[in-house]
Amino acid sequence: MFIDSHCHLNLLAEEEGGLDQILAQAKENNVDHIVSIAIDKASCHDVISIAERYPNITASVGIHPNVDQQENFTVEELISLAQHEKVIAIGETGLDYFRSEGDLEWQRDRFRTHIEAAKQLTKPLIIHTREARDDTMDLLEKEGAEQAGGIIHCFTENWETAQRALDIGFYISLSGIVTFKNAVELQDVAKKLPLDRILIETDAPYLAPVPHRGKTNKPAFVKHVAEFLAELRGDSVQDIAKATSDNFHRLFPTT
Repeated sequence: MFIDSHCHLNLLAEEEGGLDQILAQAKENNVDHIVSIAIDKASCHDVISIAERYPNITASVGIHPNVDQQENFTVEELISLAQHEKVIAIGETGLDYFRSEGDLEWQRDRFRTHIEAAKQLTKPLIIHTREARDDTMDLLEKEGAEQAGGIIHCFTENWETAQRALDIGFYISLSGIVTFKNAVELQDVAKKLPLDRILIETDAPYLAPVPHRGKTNKPAFVKHVAEFLAELRGDSVQDIAKATSDNFHRLFPTT
């Protein structure tokens, strides 16, 4: 059985057949749990509502680094939202210097707020980082994020960054990007990662893995990430499925 550790189910709700069909397809492909991830204030409520409807769905709450700088939570607001029984994580949060320009101290302040809320709640962080690897890791280390733990989601960084994340107890989540032909450096990292620290995800509706690249991604497709990793690393698909599921439940023991 597989776990999709990062999916934006609220963005799939308008697909033909709706969420019921999306989740039925996931079940047919042995996906037994999905984490629906928020990216802004509106989607926080959306993902909680979805998680309330389905027993095998949990949620995160947070604001993506590229959301307008005027949209913010206080630590107290995040804590209040995250106390819902179906909310298991804070995020996605982090730093993204690819889509945002200028003085980005507001991004770093927002990131610090999420880290503080996660620490107070002792709920893991879901981290997004793009073209900001050093600042992301520096802030996680300086702000004591190891007290909360978490995931570097949709990992596309180098081995040095992976090591820094592993050193503070974080998990590395691999998406469909690892199946892309041009992802040579990432594939090398994936081979080196300890099996007990890997998670898998879709980031649906984005980044569909081979053989569905270019199409709308769905939780059912997380099996292709697992199958590719098994071949890449010389493991069995069953070993990848068991390890990544065990890792998920270790990080989120209430699921």
